Amino acid sequence: MYRVALTAGLASALAGCSLGSTSLSSGFADPGTTASITSSPSQSASYAPTVKSVGLGGEPSAPRDVKVASLDKAPTGTFEKAPPGVLSDRDYSRTALNAEMARDLINAYRKQNGLKPLKLNPELTEAAKSHSRDLAKWDRISHYGSDGSNPWDRVKRAGYRARLTAENVGTGQINFNEVLKGWEESPGHNKNLLTPDAQHMGIALVQDPKTEFKSFWTLVIGSPM
Repeated sequence: MYRVALTAGLASALAGCSLGSTSLSSGFADPGTTASITSSPSQSASYAPTVKSVGLGGEPSAPRDVKVASLDKAPTGTFEKAPPGVLSDRDYSRTALNAEMARDLINAYRKQNGLKPLKLNPELTEAAKSHSRDLAKWDRISHYGSDGSNPWDRVKRAGYRARLTAENVGTGQINFNEVLKGWEESPGHNKNLLTPDAQHMGIALVQDPKTEFKSFWTLVIGSPM
């Protein structure tokens, strides 16, 4: 596994882009399937049962195979934390999420690329909310929940029977335009935004001024069985 210092990603955020030049990569699957993931401090993960597992090297084991602490089951090396005070000079007083506006912006981008629009889905929205809450609780960015769950797990828990699902995560951004710009400029995130077969999406924002990351954005895209 190779990494770039997290501070580089945070500097990118301060410049008005998505947090993200650190790269993580891992591959794990729902039982009986394979899955692919690409991740970064503004992270993306995609899961498709028919896609061969890929990675950039040094793939961590699936959560079930990792020895973890009793209160924190995210495998070591699969999450990032922000240095103290790194975003303290940003103004989050007007940070908010309008899910319909976010959907419309994503769909306008998909239309530019000849793709069908996405519909907001309550189950995918719940999966996104649960992950943003968990990231805020632990003040970090990851595709693993504190219970060891991956995006596929969380989508299933929410009651969505997915044929494919993809997840983008961002932390520290002040508004959705900033988040989306960063995702469009990052190959892994952009690939998820432009998933041709996707039909539905859910999006969430959780804010906590006591954390270092301040804002925790999660986008979940999916297509049902």
